[in-house]
Amino acid sequence: MTAHIGIIGCSAAGAALCYRTICEEAAPLLGPHAHPEVSMHTPSLALYVDRLEQGDMQGVADLMLASAHKLAAAGADFLICPDNTIHQAFGLVRPHSPLPWLHIAEEVASVAAGRGYRRVGITGTAWLMNSAVYPSVLQERRIDYLLPSGDDQANLNRIIMNELVCGIIRPESVHQFLHIINSLKAGGCDAVILGCTELPLIATDENVSLPTLDSTRLLARAALRKATGTEYAELL
Repeated sequence: MTAHIGIIGCSAAGAALCYRTICEEAAPLLGPHAHPEVSMHTPSLALYVDRLEQGDMQGVADLMLASAHKLAAAGADFLICPDNTIHQAFGLVRPHSPLPWLHIAEEVASVAAGRGYRRVGITGTAWLMNSAVYPSVLQERRIDYLLPSGDDQANLNRIIMNELVCGIIRPESVHQFLHIINSLKAGGCDAVILGCTELPLIATDENVSLPTLDSTRLLARAALRKATGTEYAELL
C-alpha cells in the first residue's frame, strides 16, 4: 500500500517536472505504469508573485496552507512543494499544516552531505538566493556555500521569471547560466544547487561544469521513498 502524495504547486514547469518524475520513476519500484496516488493544487502564480514582491511571507504561507487543506480533503497523506522560493514561508506553514511535509532544501542538503560536498553554489530566484532557505540547512550539515555575483543574480532572476516559468528556453540564456556555474566553480564550489525547479530544464550534469543538485528531482525521489517505503534514489 503506497501513500498518497500531495503536491502544492507554484510555477507550472517545476510542478509538472516534479509530478512527471514521481510517475515515471515509480515504475521500476512498483511495476509497469504504476505510481503512487498523486494530487496537486496550484493557485495562480500571480498570487504568489504579488505577495513575494510585497515581502508578505504570511500571505505566501496562507496560500500554501489553503492548498494544504484542499489536498488533505482530497486524501493526501503528506505534502511536498516543488518551489524553493516560497519555502521562505515554511516556518509559518508547518505549525498550522493539516499534514506533514517534506522540505525541499532539507532533502537537497541531505543528499549534498551524503555525497561529501564541502562547498556548493546556490542558484535560483533573487528571492531564494537572498534568503535563509538553503544557508540554514547547509550550515547545519557544515557545508559551505557561495552565491553568484550581484549581476549574475539579476540575470538569473530575469531568466527564471521572464522565461523559464513561462516555458521559454533561449540558447543565449542557457549560455549565461552555464557561465554563472563556471564562476561558482572558480569560487571553489564542488557542486551547484539548482534551487529553482525550472533550472533542470536548461542544466544537467551533461552540460555544466559542476555536479548538480537537482532540487526538483531530489524532492520527487524523496516523496517516492516516503510513499513506497523504499530506498532507491541513488539507483535511478
